[in-house]
Amino acid sequence: MQNAIVTLDNATIINENNVIFSSINFKVNAGEFIFLIGKTGTGKSSLLKVLYGDLNIETGKGSIVGFDLTELKDKQIPLLRRKIGVVFQDFKLLPDRTIFENLSFVLKATGWKEKSKIKVRVIEVLNLVNIPPETQKYPFELSGGEQQRVAIARALLNKPELIIADEPTGNLDPETSQEIMQLFRKLHSEGISIIMATHDYNMIVKFPGKIYQCDRGNLNEVIPKK
Repeated sequence: MQNAIVTLDNATIINENNVIFSSINFKVNAGEFIFLIGKTGTGKSSLLKVLYGDLNIETGKGSIVGFDLTELKDKQIPLLRRKIGVVFQDFKLLPDRTIFENLSFVLKATGWKEKSKIKVRVIEVLNLVNIPPETQKYPFELSGGEQQRVAIARALLNKPELIIADEPTGNLDPETSQEIMQLFRKLHSEGISIIMATHDYNMIVKFPGKIYQCDRGNLNEVIPKK
């Protein structure tokens, strides 16, 4: 029997007094690659915010990597973030800190204490995403693709069970998008589960996974036509 690492049961999600989803069900098993698709404004980002603890479930039940989303306290969110990695469209790197400082900041915030271990882990994750460990560069000195690789490295710092990616190729050119998707596929092949929101249907065709569509308050699995 497969192990579910994400479940939503009859969950209603409200964001800024708007009902985004009504009584939806969603399950992700360990090792799956899930695409969330849908037009802008259909709730992809809101759904992901619930999963990484930035938005509450209004009614229903939910869990992620062992945490009950209906009972999640603010003090538990750093613990949750140690078990998942989050990647954003706009990278969200701190512009006034070097790449090393960006990554070490996350480790310190999630409980790492020893400087030597922090340095080793930062270099490890940069190597994983094919970024030379020239860690004194600032984000503005990198290309968009390099910044996204650093953002993925940041998501890998605590060896997550699951990566949540919100339009990770949205600000990248097609060639760079392909490279970033190949990187996600490599991480998936190494055992990391992935949930990715995207509007890029070409990516879904080239990198197949299970597909869920957000539409008019509903979330439905899409079975591709053969």
